Amino acid sequence: MFDVNKVRQDFPMIRNHPDLIYFDNGATTYKPDRVIDAINDFYCHFTSNVERGDYDTAVKADQAYMNTRKIIARLIHCEAKEVAFTANITASLNQIVFGLERMILKEGDTVLLSHAEHASNLLPWFRLKKEKGINIRYLPLDKQGNVESDRLEELFDDSVKVVSLAYQTNVLGSVQPIKKIAEIAHSHHALIVVDAAQAVGHRPIDVKDLDVDFLCFSAHKMCGPDGVGVLYGKYEYLKDMEPIFLGGGMNARFDQDGNIILKNAPERFEAGTPNIEGVIGLGAAAEYLMSLGLNEICEYEKELRKYFIEKMLPLDNLEIYNPDNLSGPVTFNVKGVFAQDAAGYLASKNIAVRSGNHCAKILHELIGTDQTIRASLYFYNTKEEVDRFVEEASKISLETAIGVFL
Repeated sequence: MFDVNKVRQDFPMIRNHPDLIYFDNGATTYKPDRVIDAINDFYCHFTSNVERGDYDTAVKADQAYMNTRKIIARLIHCEAKEVAFTANITASLNQIVFGLERMILKEGDTVLLSHAEHASNLLPWFRLKKEKGINIRYLPLDKQGNVESDRLEELFDDSVKVVSLAYQTNVLGSVQPIKKIAEIAHSHHALIVVDAAQAVGHRPIDVKDLDVDFLCFSAHKMCGPDGVGVLYGKYEYLKDMEPIFLGGGMNARFDQDGNIILKNAPERFEAGTPNIEGVIGLGAAAEYLMSLGLNEICEYEKELRKYFIEKMLPLDNLEIYNPDNLSGPVTFNVKGVFAQDAAGYLASKNIAVRSGNHCAKILHELIGTDQTIRASLYFYNTKEEVDRFVEEASKISLETAIGVFL
């Protein structure tokens, strides 16, 4: 049985701010003691660079850093050599786009995206369209952002080389049928790239079962530190992919004539001194989540979201855009009130939500508005917090929202 009250004691932010309702987990998550302790341990007991020293603390840093590859491999069910560390998921996705552009993409090739994607999974492809002349098509979605997989085949032809989309979207929480999409893509000799920022840490992920070619995520959205991302790729692609960044640590040799021999993947993607403490913290976060159980986390969040929706639907001052999705944030607007004003009212009641377009600036083509309020839950949130949120949300009107700023 998932014990949310016990879990909450693991988080200093909850202990230090007991009256704050934090429903902005889609932007970043709280960090448990285990993660903070792991980072402090590095700073206090074995600070040194990695892959540089033969002394004891350097060896310990090497071991801790490399061990995180094995931990992440267990988390997403892959081989450690298929795990590269980056600055964040944005860096991971840019690396993939850059690498595929050099490996397989040419003018006239097609990439399939969706209108529900985050900027990180759109802008690199848009640049490639402008600079290289690739084509972009959009996957068909229903009104709540779910891919209509029975219509996928009609989008494929010989020009389609890549499908790139979020496993779970960051505004509507749509969980896409990645395994089926991967199967269809591969049947047409196309690759599939997955933005899993809003999925890892919320549900079990098995990249081998899904048969995805690339999958990326950020540590800070799964109880880990900021400034660390993961790039998973099938080794058959990683081993030949050209890195964006060149420098120390990622090369085996170079000479005065400009000849460079790169290290094998994944080290070839880790130029310069990495965020060592962040990677160690990521490992601690992944172990923490696995100790709680990803299935248990997923089921608890579904139950909590269902309760949230049931409480929200009777409120006639709200418009909810994704009531039927089972996972992810509850995204809504207060009728007649600008999203940021409504979020400001909630902030005045010590409730943290996110307002705006959430880096999904073409989603309005699907839902009809480019500004929404996003209340995103995590496994440390409670039904009592939902009740308090709903009570305050029911009071929001143009008058109450404006009154906050007067």
